[in-house]
Amino acid sequence: MKYTLFLVVILTGFLSPLNAAQSPPTPDSTTRGNKDESHDWLLGPTGLRGWMFFRNIDLTAASRQIIITAVDKGSPADGILQVNDVILGTFGKPFAEDARRSFGHAIAAAEEKTGILPLTIWREGKTSNVELKLQVLGAYSATAPYDCPKSKALFEHGCERIAKGGLKSGDEMAGNLNMLALLASGKEEYRPLLAEYAKKMAPRMNVTKDGCWLHAYANLFLAEYVLATGDKEMLAELKRTTMEAVEAQSFYGTWGHSGRKPNGNCSGYGAMNQVGLAMTISMVLAREAGVKDPTLDKAIAKSADLLRWYVDKGAIPYGDHQPWMASHEDNGKCSVAAVLFDLLGDREATAFYSRMGTAAYDEREQGHCGNWFNIMWALPGVSRCGPLATGAYL
Repeated sequence: MKYTLFLVVILTGFLSPLNAAQSPPTPDSTTRGNKDESHDWLLGPTGLRGWMFFRNIDLTAASRQIIITAVDKGSPADGILQVNDVILGTFGKPFAEDARRSFGHAIAAAEEKTGILPLTIWREGKTSNVELKLQVLGAYSATAPYDCPKSKALFEHGCERIAKGGLKSGDEMAGNLNMLALLASGKEEYRPLLAEYAKKMAPRMNVTKDGCWLHAYANLFLAEYVLATGDKEMLAELKRTTMEAVEAQSFYGTWGHSGRKPNGNCSGYGAMNQVGLAMTISMVLAREAGVKDPTLDKAIAKSADLLRWYVDKGAIPYGDHQPWMASHEDNGKCSVAAVLFDLLGDREATAFYSRMGTAAYDEREQGHCGNWFNIMWALPGVSRCGPLATGAYL
């Protein structure tokens, strides 16, 4: 399988500086203000979500506390922590630097040996020490994520969790990505679930009805599924859905929220390169899987020509705009482009976009629609720079 899109990500939280010896350990003890309504973070395998002090200039660098905003039932934290508890430190020491990074390192330390994660917490004016029991996974190897038992275990546990959830309605884009994970595992035990998903999903695919976002990621899964299984029935569906993607492309080689207008322009308010990149990758994979049509070749070339124009100029922008110059990455589009041009065999464009994606290591938490595409596409793009860059990035 040429393309693997699965990423196990642990995102941990944020708040503000606190000198425990001088200030009472309360959520509002900081001079920077109380918890606001900005988003919180997943706190890794603990089952917690938490809010931390955040600034655009340095993210959670000034945080020294984590306010708990949610506790998953059945998780390691269930029955031990509760909403509005404040985590002050780990392993008997208060956070002395970025609470989110410190908490992440503490999780890794617990997973490496005993699985015990000791926490110092504040609750209703009192400070106490508690322990969470995490799974023992060992340490990351020097070559992680390659040849790394812990990386492999994380991936396998993620797949098990996805398979246990089975087929469900809801966010179908996430569903397509979850099925890609199971497909990438190569495990035969997931094949019946994958086959069931493909047979239910493919006949319903309609770019006019569902729009380009859903169609792109569904087509990406379907192409990978046919490549992996050689399923002739699904190849016929893949040809139909891929040619629908071609028909939805604008005169200029781009895609918007939904199909093109009769005059050849994108519908809605114009082109969106993030969806166009995913759509083009799906079409390249479909061609590899056996979908043959001159108009498909033309559509791929037209999209690739537009996206390649930004090489050596800047990051791929939102739509048909000037190169994005504010950072190395704009919502993960350079990382996606690295994957696309690698599939197309364009070494120059792959090198440029993978280096841009790698240089964006501290630019992933901001962008239109939050960090979802930024994080999701990061390592697939960075991996095109090789194992040393990938390991350093991780």
